Amino acid sequence: MKVLLVEDNERVTRFVTRGLREAGHTVDHAGNGRDGLFLAASGPYDVIVMDRMLPGQIDGLSIIESLRKSGNRVPILILSALSDVNERIRGLHSGGDDYLTKPFSFGELLARLDALSRRSWSGGRETHLEVGDLRMDLLSRKVSRGSRAITLQPREFKLLEYLMRHADQVVTRTMLLENVWEFNFDPQTNVVDVHISKLRQKIEFELERPLLKTVRNAGYMLTADE
Repeated sequence: MKVLLVEDNERVTRFVTRGLREAGHTVDHAGNGRDGLFLAASGPYDVIVMDRMLPGQIDGLSIIESLRKSGNRVPILILSALSDVNERIRGLHSGGDDYLTKPFSFGELLARLDALSRRSWSGGRETHLEVGDLRMDLLSRKVSRGSRAITLQPREFKLLEYLMRHADQVVTRTMLLENVWEFNFDPQTNVVDVHISKLRQKIEFELERPLLKTVRNAGYMLTADE
């Protein structure tokens, strides 16, 4: 799940960003209304977490109203310290899909985001990925090969999802660092190689046909072809 967090409070930003990334999700952040509107309008996101009160002339509800007027239907969860029922109604009437008051538990936030994402997926977006007999359910986050269930850690799931979305294509180490680990530079680490090795052990068992191939001097490719 790719999430845009529009929040000016640094403590809340660190708390939410860390939790979402530990759960295997990708997070972009904007600390004011202008940047939030720009990112929300220009990037494809599965869900947006929107603070109501933001610095500058553009607040959270103005961003939501602008997105809805332009036809952008991305699910939006409003975060706010304003807990009065009339404020919650105002937020939902502006185009928000859910409303969570501060302070909040991260578990509830994640559950609400998952629910919003499922609603969006059920509206016609793909819910499964398949490469040969390898299958990924994006809603339940379950992976199987044939009749064999495969248990993946959040980062492994994210890595495999990226590879499956780019099946039959060479995926470079830099592409994986940028899109799975969100590194915009090469930190001179072998983290990709380590995770690829662990993932290969999980999806290729005993006599099953190899799917994850190393392309010499290029990167990796997930393919069902020989």
